[in-house]
Amino acid sequence: MLTFLDVDSMQRRTYGYAKQGSGFGNTKISGKSLLVRGLNVLAATVSTPLAAPLICGTRLRGGKANSARGAASFVRESITTARQTGAGGTLVLRGDPAFYSADVIGACRERDARFSVTAKMDPKIKAAIAGIDETGWTPITYPNAVFDDQAGGWISDAEIAEVDYTAFTSKKGQAVTARLIVRRVRRLNEQARRGQDELFAAHRYHAIFTDSPYALVQAEEQHRDHAMMEQVNADLIDGPLAHLPSGKFTANAAWLTCAAITHDLLRAFGCLAGAFHARGWPDTAAATWSCICHSIGAGSRRGATPSTPSTTRHPLTWPDPPQPPWSPPPTRRP
Repeated sequence: MLTFLDVDSMQRRTYGYAKQGSGFGNTKISGKSLLVRGLNVLAATVSTPLAAPLICGTRLRGGKANSARGAASFVRESITTARQTGAGGTLVLRGDPAFYSADVIGACRERDARFSVTAKMDPKIKAAIAGIDETGWTPITYPNAVFDDQAGGWISDAEIAEVDYTAFTSKKGQAVTARLIVRRVRRLNEQARRGQDELFAAHRYHAIFTDSPYALVQAEEQHRDHAMMEQVNADLIDGPLAHLPSGKFTANAAWLTCAAITHDLLRAFGCLAGAFHARGWPDTAAATWSCICHSIGAGSRRGATPSTPSTTRHPLTWPDPPQPPWSPPPTRRP
C-alpha cells in the first residue's frame, strides 16, 4: 500500500509580550513573505491516494525557529507513527525546500522510507539542470490548472525531465545519490502585447530530489499533491489555531495536540456522515471543517416544515443531564 507522509511548518501570530517563546519568524500572507511575531508549528500528516490526510504528529516551537530545526527527529517520530497506523508498504515523505537537508534525508533512509523533497536552487542544482538535453524534456498537461506563486497566475502545461544527482557531497559520509526531477514552465513575455516578441524561450525551473520508485510523470504528479498540507493548515487556522490562548508555552503545546486530535476525530465523523469526506486529495479540497460539521449536523436535524425551528434528535438511551442541587428562587413581581 502506498502511503504519503507530508511535513510542513507554519508561523501562528500571537499578540502581546506575555507569550512564552514568541518571536519573529517568516510566513506568507497573501503571497508575500513577512516577519510575524508568534509561535512556530511543525506538523505531519499521513494519507493515501484514496484516503484523506490525518495528522500524525505535531510539535510547537519558538517563533524564531526555522523550519529545519528539529525536523530530522520529528521525521523519525512521524515515520514510526505512520508505520504503527498500518503503513506497511511504500512510505514516501514529501516536503518543501526547508526540509531539503542531509539530516532529514538520512532519517528517511534510516527508517526505510522514501523521500520526495523540493530541492533548493543552489549553483549545483542549476548546473545539473543546465546539463539536461533539450530532447530529454517531456511535455505534460495538468488536468486542472495549477496556481504558480512566481508567475502570479494559473498554468496548465509544463515540461519535465530527470537526471541522476548526488546531494550533500560537502558533508562527510552523508552524500545521497537519487533522482533529480525538474519541471520547467515557460515564462510569459509581458511585453508581447506591446509588440516586443521574445528572442528565445525563457523558463522557470522547479527541482525535486527523490528516490521514488515510480515513473517520471507519476512521481512528479505525486509530489505536487503535497499541496494538501496547505488545506490541513487552513483547517487548523480556521479552527482551534485561530489563536493560541495561553501565555504558557506548555499549555499552548497541549492546545496544539488537542487541535490535532480534534482534526482527526472530525475526519472520522466525516467518514460516517458520507463517503465524500473519506476520499483522498484533491477530492477533499472542499471538505473543510465547516463542511464536515454541516454534513454531520444535517444528518441529525429534522424539521417538520421550513417555518418551524429544526430540532436535534439524539438517541433515546442517552442519560439526562444532571440537575443542579438547588433551584433558583422564583422571581417576585413588585
